[in-house]
Amino acid sequence: MNEVGVLVVDDNEIDRYILLRHLRQCGIEHVVEQEDGSSALQFLQDFEHQKNVYGKKFPPRIIFLDINMPHINGFDFLEKFSDLRQTHNFDACIIMMYSSSEREEDKERVAKFGFVQEYLIKGEITPDQLKDKIKPFLDKK
Repeated sequence: MNEVGVLVVDDNEIDRYILLRHLRQCGIEHVVEQEDGSSALQFLQDFEHQKNVYGKKFPPRIIFLDINMPHINGFDFLEKFSDLRQTHNFDACIIMMYSSSEREEDKERVAKFGFVQEYLIKGEITPDQLKDKIKPFLDKK
């Protein structure tokens, strides 16, 4: 079992459930779920409180982020997270987009953010493929 924290930001409960099952098969047990970008940003902005609650599992090492969500979508989240990185120590956090969008313009748009490491298409990634994608980031501090 790995001791890293993971944040899943997706408004679709079924998609979150599938991703959580895949993550557990990869040995990831500590996952925090948020239903939209707004609640995820609020969770991250409460840095000191979350650090006290989650200890070394906060900030999350990997953030899985959907694009199409209410309130604050994935693109808006990336903009605000980029600003948040200036005020809190989120340098070790990486984002893996987890979206149903296969649009090249969406992939190009998120590629502009250096902290986005992968663009995963929902329903196309197996637990073994996911494990290969996250493995390089599990042991980094």
